[in-house]
Amino acid sequence: MTRRSFLSTLTALVAAPAAAPAAATGPTQIAPLELSDAEWRARLTPEQYAVLRREGTERPFTSPLNAEKRTGTYHCAGCDLALFTSAMKFDSGTGWPSFFTMLPGAIKTRTDFKLIIPRTEYHCARCGGHHGHVFNDGPAPTGKRYCNNGVALNFLPEEA
Repeated sequence: MTRRSFLSTLTALVAAPAAAPAAATGPTQIAPLELSDAEWRARLTPEQYAVLRREGTERPFTSPLNAEKRTGTYHCAGCDLALFTSAMKFDSGTGWPSFFTMLPGAIKTRTDFKLIIPRTEYHCARCGGHHGHVFNDGPAPTGKRYCNNGVALNFLPEEA
């Protein structure tokens, strides 16, 4: 490979996330929720806004949801779409709530090159809110780890 072709390939890869729309990960189609920036700022806390709308990351071990053990459902803090159940959660030791799978059609993914090395980033299928990244180091049966920012989630416990 010549230097020119290498640089052309690298440039194409870096530009790809801006051009490539997020891919749906399940068969369910969910009607999008589109709000103005002002409406998002009014709806979310500053921390939620930074993560969900600006693709920020909360500090590890700061979310109370990391230690949540009750039965229930984890919803997007931006639009209340159910994303995960407590049966999908596991302790990854990373400091963020982690899940080995998601509810069908609840998220969309795209490639993230912010750290140069490509990672799979995932977003809420309804509002497009950034939740985290998915890695291939999770438990059976999927081998996946959906590493989620706790501030991007609301937990709804199952009623007894």
